[in-house]
Amino acid sequence: MRYSNDQRARMTVPAISKKHSQYEAKRVGEIRLPERLILELAEKKIEVFRSEDAKRILQADGPTTTRVLRYLAGKRRVERIERGKYMFIPEHAGADLQWTVDSTQVVSHLMDDCYMGFCSAMSYWGMTDQIPYTVFVVSTKMKRGFDFGYMRYRFVKLSKKKFFGGVERKCENGTFKISSREKTIVDGLMHPEYCGMMTEVSKMMWNAHEDVNWQDVLNMAKRVGIDVVLKRLGYLLSVLEIEEGMAKKISGMIKKYPYQRLDKRGIYSGHTYSKEYGLIINYRNRELLDWMDY
Repeated sequence: MRYSNDQRARMTVPAISKKHSQYEAKRVGEIRLPERLILELAEKKIEVFRSEDAKRILQADGPTTTRVLRYLAGKRRVERIERGKYMFIPEHAGADLQWTVDSTQVVSHLMDDCYMGFCSAMSYWGMTDQIPYTVFVVSTKMKRGFDFGYMRYRFVKLSKKKFFGGVERKCENGTFKISSREKTIVDGLMHPEYCGMMTEVSKMMWNAHEDVNWQDVLNMAKRVGIDVVLKRLGYLLSVLEIEEGMAKKISGMIKKYPYQRLDKRGIYSGHTYSKEYGLIINYRNRELLDWMDY
């Protein structure tokens, strides 16, 4: 996209400080630093960028880049997502400059190796009808969560053994990684607390049962190396009456003892037991599958 002189004039911003007033003195034939960054981002349709990207565009040192970004943030032309990451607010955002971007674009810039998972992946794949207001980002490193726009970004650390199953998908200005349908189910069985508890996990399995390669789910459940994941998988397949042959196969391969809870956070006190899967069922069947009535 090329801009006319009138458009460029509207996008022009004053010098950052008296110290940098030389930018004002060189207005003819030269684009000042803040304007240069705005034009480059607009022309290349870049919505989320890192401070290193701005430094490269400006061909400036770190302190100068920081001053430019701070100034543009004050003018609501960029907004800080977190340290070193920014969102560009285009001119057509309007007078109030209210603007946001899709969370998939934000996730792709947060860490070098991560994927969107749990409730966020369930929503992306159409495995739930819940509308999440938290974006779950899975990585092998600890990272503090933050709020941006209307969303809360929360990071979940998995060991290297359990960190796999991410697939690359296209977003508006590039690609991002998200857990596959199969890995989303396994992650949910491993950490139901990040998926809306076991009720939502069972609902997710039912909603996706025709689109999922269940042999891949079983292989991934074995790969994470957690007994209760296999137990939960077998039990829910049996209760939902899908892939019953696989459910029986799982029953024959697991260790029944010690008994483990279907959900660590289940609150049903009068629990029952599943001898077939070595589980303490701390949910009423009606409670676990009540979504089927709607």
